[in-house]
Amino acid sequence: MKRKTWSREELIIAFNLYCKIPFGKIHIRNPQIKSLAKILGRTPSAVSWKLANFARLDPALKKRSIFGATHGSKGEIEIWEEFNSDWEKLSYESEKVLSQLAGKKIDETAGINKEELPKQGKEREGLVRIRINQNFFRMAVLAAYDSKCCITGLEIPEFLNASHIKPWAKDTINRVNPRNGLCLNVLHDRAFDRGFITITPEYNVKTSRYLDKFQLDTPVNDFLLGYNGKTIKLPSRFLPDISFLKYHNKHIFKR
Repeated sequence: MKRKTWSREELIIAFNLYCKIPFGKIHIRNPQIKSLAKILGRTPSAVSWKLANFARLDPALKKRSIFGATHGSKGEIEIWEEFNSDWEKLSYESEKVLSQLAGKKIDETAGINKEELPKQGKEREGLVRIRINQNFFRMAVLAAYDSKCCITGLEIPEFLNASHIKPWAKDTINRVNPRNGLCLNVLHDRAFDRGFITITPEYNVKTSRYLDKFQLDTPVNDFLLGYNGKTIKLPSRFLPDISFLKYHNKHIFKR
């Protein structure tokens, strides 16, 4: 029996799912894989194998000597490159395609003040796109770090943020790029955002000298200074881009 060829639409929503679930949960029993298989009219085995094919292209997994499937198709490479050349466009497109195939409508107003949301036009579309992409970014970053703070290991979802390394307003091209993200708890997210801590290109925590004057403050020592020099927990995929870390070190970090 001839195998059914994967269409571009099927591949982009498969990659969408690849971004959202930890590598260790790519298997046929995963409810998300079963759900997508039903939507696509394919078997869970076919979907999980396709996600494993995407994994073979991920540099972060190779760095940790973790490998996906050994063989794949040209289509997977093309979709990988398409996403990585324009995360904002492909993230939004994949979410829209997924909702259409599932027969559901995306809640376009979730997280947006409905009184301030324009009823129609480009301004409304722009706000909706931002909201959908922000959600995709959060899910992709948290999945990459197995929903654990990369500094402390804290894993209470309500206390975790997908933190931009290079700020949202400073780099429109990489707003949705998971390699521009870190999974941080709310305290370290705020400290990172304000430049009181940074992550070096070697993936070590570095605290600002500004904090030294609080050395007698036990909470500052326990929650901030105590992590100085420690290596973060690296993600299973989408390793933080060194150029983004260098930007944060140079332009945001308070030396």
